[in-house]
Amino acid sequence: MPVYKRIDVNDDTKVLIWKIEEPLAVLLSGIELTQNSQNRMDSMRSEIHQRGFVSIRHLLKEVGYSDADLIYDEFGKPHLKDGTHISITHSFTFSAIVISKKGPVGIDIEMQRDKIVKIAHKFTPIEEYNTIANHNALVSKLTIVWGAKESLYKIYGKKKLLFLHHINIEDFRFADEKTTGEIRYEGYISNHIVHFLEFEGFTCVYAY
Repeated sequence: MPVYKRIDVNDDTKVLIWKIEEPLAVLLSGIELTQNSQNRMDSMRSEIHQRGFVSIRHLLKEVGYSDADLIYDEFGKPHLKDGTHISITHSFTFSAIVISKKGPVGIDIEMQRDKIVKIAHKFTPIEEYNTIANHNALVSKLTIVWGAKESLYKIYGKKKLLFLHHINIEDFRFADEKTTGEIRYEGYISNHIVHFLEFEGFTCVYAY
């Protein structure tokens, strides 16, 4: 059960990605869930979601934490009991965490799918992408933008943010593998560094 990818972003921030290939029974081996987590897992209708849920606990274990160290606030944002900042994501066969001692972080994994083009107008000014003639490149770029906005939404950690109006992602080149993003909402302003990577038809974006 190896970690698929480990990224040391800086001295304070780490990203770990898990490729979920194991059956649920194997994933559960060596993982102790709190009763609340067990109840949450049992309520999940899909085994894909259950496997994603447990794989996150393996990633926690990789960085020295247990399921009992993970708590959620009233908005559903995860926290670690010792004050370390954390963000969590899983999508189909991949899951990931980002942790930081320094400040809030956000992470998102998305499968690259054509449907992102149909919903793009809901989260980004679609006219800005008219110069991208290659369909695959358009899907790739829109998936990065969505993941970046999702990551910043997780950093803010409360409801009511609108991707289209309150979160801006600076334009980027694929080769840069990073950009910046800004949250603006009712007088609140924060700026963040955003990194992205693609693998096996998935996109991972993380921000800090």
